[in-house]
Amino acid sequence: MELIEAIRRRRTTNGAFLPDPVSEEHQRLLIELAGRAPSQLNSQPWRFVLVEERPTIERIAAISGSSMTRTMAEGTFFERYKPYFRFSKAEMETRRDGMLFDKLPAPLRPFTKQVFTPRGQKLMNTLRVPQTLGEENRKLVAGSPLLMGVMLDRHEYRHEETNAFYSVFSMGAAMENIWLATTQLGMGIQFVSFPMEIPSAWAEVEDVLGVPDDLELMAVYRLGYLPPERRRPAIDWVSNERKRPSQYVFRGTCRTPQTGWDDAPLVTPIEDDPAADATTSGRDAS
Repeated sequence: MELIEAIRRRRTTNGAFLPDPVSEEHQRLLIELAGRAPSQLNSQPWRFVLVEERPTIERIAAISGSSMTRTMAEGTFFERYKPYFRFSKAEMETRRDGMLFDKLPAPLRPFTKQVFTPRGQKLMNTLRVPQTLGEENRKLVAGSPLLMGVMLDRHEYRHEETNAFYSVFSMGAAMENIWLATTQLGMGIQFVSFPMEIPSAWAEVEDVLGVPDDLELMAVYRLGYLPPERRRPAIDWVSNERKRPSQYVFRGTCRTPQTGWDDAPLVTPIEDDPAADATTSGRDAS
């Protein structure tokens, strides 16, 4: 697969993976490619912990599921991220960002536009939707053959100093290398984000992974091989749209939007894969 095609096909996997273990060869390749990312002064501030042990994966899965249930039941998740929710194709076509919720449980479909309002929140809690989704999230994480914790060396990553930016930038580049490589290897990847919504839950994940004081856990991902057919979760979204160049590119100065590129043909057009979605699973749209 060519690099340009891999970039265009990059997606986040919302559904389940195959139960097959990720081969050691592929694990080693992913880590090698992460290590090829740029970093300030070649500092290479990233650290990774790879987890295949079932008890550890199941413990993190339980934390993730309960975190999802809590944040959704309390409404904090919807309140925080509602600027990114879209409920019509027309809105998505205009904004070309965020997540289009095109799949909801049957009892919620008549209330699509009210789902993330106080009235909708009450209805979802009555129907125990947060519990249902939390359990589904737990199963997804628990069924993953591989988890990856991404950490930064605190000697390189210091919040108060300029090099904090460089370290985060480098980590992002390393993870993009991994993400693109999974595309070529027939694998999927998803950010396990819900524990980060609750500080105590994230601290528990750090404890489970045995993160030492000189490292800071920045993210946890689940990885695995993709099945031929993928089942979509009970509440799901699509976010294949991307802003047009005129919406985010300027020419000469920031007062002049780029023109003439919006409808320009791609060098290598590809068809979208409806089974794989470039989503944020709460937050990893990129």
